[in-house]
Amino acid sequence: MDIFDALTLIGGLSLFLFGMNVMGQALERRAGDSLRALLGKLTTNKLAGLLTGLGVTAVIQSSSATTVMVVGFVNSGLMTLKQAINVIMGANIGTTVTAWILSLAGIDSGNLFVNLLKPSSFTPVLALVGIVFYMFCRNDRKKDTGMILLGFATLMTGMEAMSGAVSGLRDVPAFQQMFLMFRNPVLGVLAGAVLTAIIQSSSASVGILQALAVTGQVSYGAAVPIIMGQNIGTCVTALLSSVGANKNAKRAAMVHLSFNVIGVAVWLTVFCAARTLFPIPLLDQSASLFGIAVVHSVFNVLCTLLMLPLSGFLEALVCSLIPDARRPESVPELDERLLATPSIALERCRAVAADMAEDAVSALKGAVRAVHGYSPELAASVRAREEETDRYEDLLGTYLVKLSARQIGEDDSAEAAKLLKMIGDFERIADHAVNILESVEEMRGRGLSFSASAERELSVLTSAVGEILDLSLAAFLRDDLEAAARVEPLEQVIDRLKEQMRTSHILRLQRGDCSIEGGFALVDMLTDLERTSDHCSNIAGCVLETARHRLDLHESLREVRNDSEEFRQRYRGYREKYALAGGTAE
Repeated sequence: MDIFDALTLIGGLSLFLFGMNVMGQALERRAGDSLRALLGKLTTNKLAGLLTGLGVTAVIQSSSATTVMVVGFVNSGLMTLKQAINVIMGANIGTTVTAWILSLAGIDSGNLFVNLLKPSSFTPVLALVGIVFYMFCRNDRKKDTGMILLGFATLMTGMEAMSGAVSGLRDVPAFQQMFLMFRNPVLGVLAGAVLTAIIQSSSASVGILQALAVTGQVSYGAAVPIIMGQNIGTCVTALLSSVGANKNAKRAAMVHLSFNVIGVAVWLTVFCAARTLFPIPLLDQSASLFGIAVVHSVFNVLCTLLMLPLSGFLEALVCSLIPDARRPESVPELDERLLATPSIALERCRAVAADMAEDAVSALKGAVRAVHGYSPELAASVRAREEETDRYEDLLGTYLVKLSARQIGEDDSAEAAKLLKMIGDFERIADHAVNILESVEEMRGRGLSFSASAERELSVLTSAVGEILDLSLAAFLRDDLEAAARVEPLEQVIDRLKEQMRTSHILRLQRGDCSIEGGFALVDMLTDLERTSDHCSNIAGCVLETARHRLDLHESLREVRNDSEEFRQRYRGYREKYALAGGTAE
């Protein structure tokens, strides 16, 4: 092996790792909805959790990524430690898929159809299809499909380059001695753990072992301990991701390590005992790519069969290793670790935005109640909810910007843009709630009150605003297009009510029925209520424009207003429902 072979090996390894990373990210984007569906089925049932971990890892081709995701879920309170244990076990089986795909490179036959299964035969075709999809398709999902194919082609090209570069090592005595040394189980486990910890991917380290196996110098006796060690090395990623997390997230990472260490300890003992007591000729034979894939799968399945009934013991073990903190720990609403899986991070953003929306609506409704029945407790509640919406806006805004900077699918990008727009509207609604509350407090402080007619008119307006808040909240929480379509005609009625009430107020001033000071407070309230309805209109418009795959809010609202007879019927219905006493229904 000369310097050129070494350079080829380095280049092949780089292509292999790059292709695996690109393929995994594209698979994750392409399967965003599937990931959400799989994780939505999580239950305390062991089999369901196991299959979930297996399925997610098979999709994104990385048990490390799945485990980091699980640590993030536990840290955010989305998953219990008991659920996490079963998912982590499933992830260990799911990661074996990569080795089976790579084993196709070892196919050797004179049959044409069998040879077509070799990656060297179909990889160029996949690369061609992938580049066509990536360069000439505008649809993001097709582009992601192209990236999956290109990533796979790059991965297999790197694999072939590594195999070709190390093929000359079969005649190098030092290389032969190295793998004879790895027949020592402890050294083999250590080598596998160190290599995997460095590249942070057991799938990749198994692929490297398969590439080395083409030299014919890697025996099964050496390969088995190395594969066992790889399972321990892959825990480094999860352990690093748990730094700074809460105790349960640290426990989830420790479950991953404990599961693999116990599994290796038990089955390595069985392996050593069997090799000592019984002559096993297979262990002296050269390992094939297919054989390594089999060993990898069998070992991980055996570990799972061993530990699945002992999940309760694992939970108790990690709880004793990481005891409860003396002080209560806060659960972060949005965990940075979830950014590694954008589709899940976006789902979490939507859940947090839903909490923000409910706080904003509750704040405004509380302020309206304070108009008719003020209490210090109610005022404190309104202010607390407004402060909470401010916090949510900062939290979500920062997180969504980080999320948008990543490569995400077209649908996820539109959802992120929608949330970024909406959180500003919800925050302003809460601000208007405090403005109304301050007007009420000012009137109370100065001993002012509204006239009976002003009270009646304000009651009509606040009822209309209460309904538009409910409609916009339903539109956002449930993507209810029917509710969203009802917002705009009601907003138009609220605009008209405001103008009517201002006119009535001027007439009352002329008659001396109300004071100028009370009038200032009333006008301020009318402005806040009318602007609240404007923000509700923006929220409903965002829901409609996202459903119609548009980015022009004003165009969406214009279409709603001009949407034939249906809009006009709703408008007339709301005018009649919220007509002021003595006003015209027209």
